[in-house]
Amino acid sequence: MHRRRLIRCSRGRHLLLVAVVLTGALATVGPARANERERRVIGTSVESREIEALRFGTKGGTPILVVGVIHGDEDAGLLITNLLTAMTPPSGVELWVIPNMNPDGTASQTRGNANKVDLNRNFPNAWARQGTPGYWQYAGPSAASEPETKAMVQFVREIRPVLGIWYHQDLNMISPGTGFEGRVRARYARLTELPLVRITGGRYTGVAATWQRNAVPKAMAFVVELGPTLSAAQAQMHADAVMAAARMVQSSRNSSN
Repeated sequence: MHRRRLIRCSRGRHLLLVAVVLTGALATVGPARANERERRVIGTSVESREIEALRFGTKGGTPILVVGVIHGDEDAGLLITNLLTAMTPPSGVELWVIPNMNPDGTASQTRGNANKVDLNRNFPNAWARQGTPGYWQYAGPSAASEPETKAMVQFVREIRPVLGIWYHQDLNMISPGTGFEGRVRARYARLTELPLVRITGGRYTGVAATWQRNAVPKAMAFVVELGPTLSAAQAQMHADAVMAAARMVQSSRNSSN
């Protein structure tokens, strides 16, 4: 089975990973995929690659979004989204999984998309001009200028996820939060053995998770920074942590109704 082949993910082995994901998790429907309810193409990349969204769980339930890749050369999140597609979300949860919103970047193993835009600086929240093509955090010519960003903006505004989890590398950490979202982040960190560490310094404009949090009232969204590599066991810990976070969110909504 394809999951037994996913022993370790690193940037030097992305071709195997992409092949496994494309030929296994996304193209095959079998017993492990029996809980899939919908596969949707929400847009295409600069080079016309499809951006897929997969829906599982309770249709019309509490919407939760997981995005495996936004920076093309930070693709270990694909191991986690691959596992999620074989799991059943908690009752009452509508789980949306987008394995890769930057397929061109993953194909070329570059941070940005085919226009050399850092998609995590391109979202229409506190967007600012930053760099020129070739600069590693080039924000693009304008807010949401890229087709990948446009697709995500439209999709998030449609499904209005209560929680979003976005995977990155290589800082190996989760930034702490406050209130209920802070407790969700802390539980995720405990389950995955990641430290809660606040990111300082840098210029963070046009960030996807921040945009999502502001675009959907009362929504939560956070970044999970994976390490340089991710073992199969670690990937399963993260997939289980997603489900634990989903249960927390659903239980909270049930108790408030």
